[in-house]
Amino acid sequence: MPEKIKLDTEFITLGQFLKLADVIQTGGMAKWFLSEHEVFINGEQDQRRGRKLRSGDIVQIPGFGEFLITD
Repeated sequence: MPEKIKLDTEFITLGQFLKLADVIQTGGMAKWFLSEHEVFINGEQDQRRGRKLRSGDIVQIPGFGEFLITD
């Protein structure tokens, strides 16, 4: 069962999400994290920290967990 991450806005960027989900401590770590780890959004690999995530998207990060974006 994926962990749910609730949005207060229409979308969140992948970089903001990583911090919100406590995967990284600071937003500045996003670029490094994405260069070192595989991230899958709805089953497709995506390393763009500006990628917009919306309600219903599923983010999978091997070794860190699976997250469902909700509103």
